[in-house]
Amino acid sequence: MKRTCLITGGNSGIGKQAAIQLAQAGFHVIIGVRNLKRGEIALEDIKEKSEQNDIEILQVDMSSKKSIIDASLELKKRINQLDVLIHNAADFDIARKQPERSVDGIETIWATNQIGPVVLTDSVMDLIRKSEQGRIITIASKGLMMHPTLTVDLNDPEFEKRKFSVPKAYYQSKLAQVMYTYWLSEKLKGTGITVNCIRVTNVKVDISRYPNISGFMKFLYSLKSRFSISAEEMAKTYIYLATSPEINKTTGKYFNEKNKPVSSSSYSLNKENIDAVMKLTMSYIK
Repeated sequence: MKRTCLITGGNSGIGKQAAIQLAQAGFHVIIGVRNLKRGEIALEDIKEKSEQNDIEILQVDMSSKKSIIDASLELKKRINQLDVLIHNAADFDIARKQPERSVDGIETIWATNQIGPVVLTDSVMDLIRKSEQGRIITIASKGLMMHPTLTVDLNDPEFEKRKFSVPKAYYQSKLAQVMYTYWLSEKLKGTGITVNCIRVTNVKVDISRYPNISGFMKFLYSLKSRFSISAEEMAKTYIYLATSPEINKTTGKYFNEKNKPVSSSSYSLNKENIDAVMKLTMSYIK
């Protein structure tokens, strides 16, 4: 029987490349997309490039709890089990100057990158439990290495009282995802479901996705691109974590783009800190 993978944000960048490679690896692939029109265009492209047809789209806005729950209910009508869940979708609009709010009234980077994946995992857990070897994959960033003392602000995760910047909000949310990985892997010990995180390195950015950024920022990103790998190359680690039999019992690990386990910050490894971040996260959900 074909294995099924749901990958959020599967219509562009690394997510799209991963969808192509997963389809080529024989998966039934479901790409989670916020914008249905863009999703349908990407779907045709993924089918063409992978030369596979067993790919479909699922509309989901990862910043909206209602949208996530509606998507999970729709998913349960379509499939009986989910073998791999990849939390690839992320909010990282570098042109944004002020925080924006989701339909739930939550700052969108925190809502999309941390709250959304927790809600989605929870909503589809019954499908994952039906898999012989379910795999949950979260996504963080190598950029966290530039911020070794970064913590999750438990009193102000949404930047209501402190100066907002997209990178600050983004790295905080990605640090929280690493900690969520450790927390969930502990919760699921003995179930056969693994939870691992990918530390995404510098990947060539499609600047056309950010028409409002300054010329200077465009210059910086073009410079950065020279030292970056392609989305296609980075997607290979997604495929490794989704398919490799050698890690079918590996859980609670943080992998780099070379498929090697690496360490995260001492703050993120501390159990008390992990529990505090997850208590904060759950306060948005309950």
